[in-house]
Amino acid sequence: MVGGIAMVTMINYRVHFFDTDAMAVVHHANYIRWFEIARVDFLRKAGIILTEMMDDGYVFPITDVRVKYLSSGYYDDILTIKTIPTALTRAKMEFSYEVYREKDNTLLVKGFTQNVFTNKNTGKIVRLPAKYYDKMRQALK
Repeated sequence: MVGGIAMVTMINYRVHFFDTDAMAVVHHANYIRWFEIARVDFLRKAGIILTEMMDDGYVFPITDVRVKYLSSGYYDDILTIKTIPTALTRAKMEFSYEVYREKDNTLLVKGFTQNVFTNKNTGKIVRLPAKYYDKMRQALK
């Protein structure tokens, strides 16, 4: 994390049947999808709308993703996804995630993602303008 006390966000997600495998256990790939949902929620709460960034020519591909599976989630569990920014710079954003089962507060998964900001047309890494970067910095205070 870069300075200050970071804004931490939490969202809930109820596990649907289609999120599970034949044993009604959450399929491992879904946690990565839920990290994206949580990351977008974090940015929205920080005042950043991703479609606006994309309209302005900025996209943010994932360059690193890590997941540590600790316990299984199951059909109909209500999960809490906690999102913690670990690095927010003009060129990249990194987040850590914790996914808990709400009913018993069991930590199911820990995760990490890194996105870099690139020009939508060229794919080259760019630095975000103050319009977005200032909002990200505020999320760290």
